[in-house]
Amino acid sequence: MFLWGTATASYQIEGAVTEDGRGPSVWDTFSHTPGRVRDGHTGDVACDHYHRYLEDVALMAGLGVNAYRFSIAWPRVMPTGAGPVNQAGLDFYDRLVDALCERGITPVPTLFHWDLPQALEDEGGWLNRDTSRRFADYAAVVAERLADRVRMWITLNEPFVHMVEGYGLGIHAPGRALMFDALPVAHHQLLGHGLATQALRAAGAEQVLITNNCTPVWPASGSPEDLAAAETYDILHNRLFNDPVLTGAYPDLSAFGVEIPVRPGDLETIAQPLDGLGINYYNPTRIGGPGGDGLPFRFEEISGVPTTAFGWPVVPDGLRELLDSLKARYGDALPPVYITENGCSYDGLDDQERIAYLDGHITAMRQADVDLRGYFVWSLLDNFEWAEGYHQRFGLVHVDFETQQRTPKASYHWLRKFLEATDTLEVQSTDT
Repeated sequence: MFLWGTATASYQIEGAVTEDGRGPSVWDTFSHTPGRVRDGHTGDVACDHYHRYLEDVALMAGLGVNAYRFSIAWPRVMPTGAGPVNQAGLDFYDRLVDALCERGITPVPTLFHWDLPQALEDEGGWLNRDTSRRFADYAAVVAERLADRVRMWITLNEPFVHMVEGYGLGIHAPGRALMFDALPVAHHQLLGHGLATQALRAAGAEQVLITNNCTPVWPASGSPEDLAAAETYDILHNRLFNDPVLTGAYPDLSAFGVEIPVRPGDLETIAQPLDGLGINYYNPTRIGGPGGDGLPFRFEEISGVPTTAFGWPVVPDGLRELLDSLKARYGDALPPVYITENGCSYDGLDDQERIAYLDGHITAMRQADVDLRGYFVWSLLDNFEWAEGYHQRFGLVHVDFETQQRTPKASYHWLRKFLEATDTLEVQSTDT
């Protein structure tokens, strides 16, 4: 069965950050630090999903999706990241999974969507190898409770983005600006993925995935400098997190001047067989030769295309290009692919731009020559959009953050009609 769904993340929608034993996360700390998040917004209440999850599940059922990708808040389950389990936190996800199953909606939880328990960050966060083991322990706890009803699990969400924006540039939590010295974060996240995969399977999980954010990398010109810079950026953005998982080896990282702290057996652990690869796609990236800031590449504008309210270029065919490039690079090593996020920020209830965006990307996805198994729209609800606070609206459903009133947008109704007209919710692709 092809999965048509929507996606969210715990810190972006749940709220209730101090209720029922939840511990603080790095995003609680970061958002309460002056100057870190636009206009001082926090996720303290967000969409109040913790209390309104039944209303949100009813919205999904009305939409007609057959899957829901959400994330589990590590600090809600294990407030300090290790040690005692908070049963009240597990109870919430137990209730959510039951509500989804009762509506015929497949639950697809992601175990880590950037909200690391602050206590672990105080010990070094993902720069500390021990966090990988703590992540596996947490995965085992959650799977023991939910694996009887949850068949598909995602370990990490966008480890590239978390490494770069959280540890490299400091514009996301935990706010460290280490530049390429953040590269050990990549290895420890991937090691955590491998250890968590083992723990999930031991607890009875049937399918395990990782979700990577990927982008087609376009050289700014055919010059040797631009071509070399584009290749370097492709290694950092795309291959650093796909190669070890799919091939058991890191690409050449010499351009970054930092050693990856690999120990014997690590790569075998990371390269656990997967049941699928989650791909988040938003736009291509145009890269030129070395930048003046010491980087081995520079970012250039993609002109001549529409942009979202976030200023991101809209290039639907980039999704097809990306998928075909993954097939060309990894061949038979590429598992079935799920588009675990694709969406856009636009304002207003009559969001015709979002309809055009989704229509174009679904069409492009169907043209790719890969084994496609699912497509999840980001996002079900307008939510807390990280460093942008509540200023970027990605939802199919409008949220009034003062009253928490939910109002389906035109794109919600368009997708509902699309799914009604899509025969058995299938998609044309290879081997499905």
